[in-house]
Amino acid sequence: MSARAPQRTIRVFVVVPPRALLLDIAGPMEVLRKANLVQDAVRFEVAYVGPSTDVRSSIGLGLSGIEKLPGTVPAGAMIIVSGAADEPLGALADSRPQDAPDEAAIVEWLAHAVCPGIRLVTICSGALLAARAGLLDGHECTTHHGTIDELVRLAPRARVRENRLYVEDGERLTSAGITAGIDLMLALVAREAGPPTAVEVARYLVVYLRRAGADPQLSPWLEGRNHIHPAIHRAQDAVAGDPARDWSVEALAKIAATSPRHLSRLFNEHAGMSVTDFVNRMRVALAHELVVGSKLDMEQVAERAGFSSARQLRRAWSRLHAQAPSHARDAAATH
Repeated sequence: MSARAPQRTIRVFVVVPPRALLLDIAGPMEVLRKANLVQDAVRFEVAYVGPSTDVRSSIGLGLSGIEKLPGTVPAGAMIIVSGAADEPLGALADSRPQDAPDEAAIVEWLAHAVCPGIRLVTICSGALLAARAGLLDGHECTTHHGTIDELVRLAPRARVRENRLYVEDGERLTSAGITAGIDLMLALVAREAGPPTAVEVARYLVVYLRRAGADPQLSPWLEGRNHIHPAIHRAQDAVAGDPARDWSVEALAKIAATSPRHLSRLFNEHAGMSVTDFVNRMRVALAHELVVGSKLDMEQVAERAGFSSARQLRRAWSRLHAQAPSHARDAAATH
């Protein structure tokens, strides 16, 4: 990463409730920490806030230095609400009755702090606090499978979804149990800092960029990256960096430091597609960006994306999209 100043900063306020599930906080924040280290287009500036300066976490480890809930939250900020454990490790008694005032303070603060322009992100059972604040009414949302029924009760006007890793509905983003918070944060990093950054962070954390069938669509730039094989990633990074280049299996095999035949086998086994399919997907992804983000005609788009003609572009496009490129351009123009 270069030493120049980031182009923009996103303020992140992590709400630490009583009995905070430590992985709800540590997992997503590791994503942001690593994202800050590998790129400088955006800086995630994190603060930990709550009604108490000290909290006993789900694993019995004490968390200290928590800042007070701020009076105001700047526009463009992100508020992340962690879930909580009913029975922390080593707890001798149920502390939930004593913790009720702190939870009520969080609910009251959320109702005041979350307004248009502020993204609300809940991890696991953190959705219950958002529901109590009335912030999920009219929105699609999810939570840990063990608290789905309680979320339905607390937010009867919300559209609660089961069996989802996470749900995005405008400025409301909710995730399922615990590690799904990492999935959600990787998706946010992909949006804010770019898919290559999300891929690099996922590889560092040794996690997959996973999605369930009904989850938000994976960025085409991240397709075929649900693996941790370094040779394939080297080849994929090269293609993603310059999709229009004349990529042969032989050229990519040199980058991957393997034989063409072995690289083809590795792609099919780990990426779930052939080398040629991956290259074409990257070219179609680039073509899509050009179609919706420029006024270039189809021949110009095809040339810049690495296709020999608009006809070849449309043929490759039709394998991945139900609608023609012109429909994508028209749809973008209406938003």
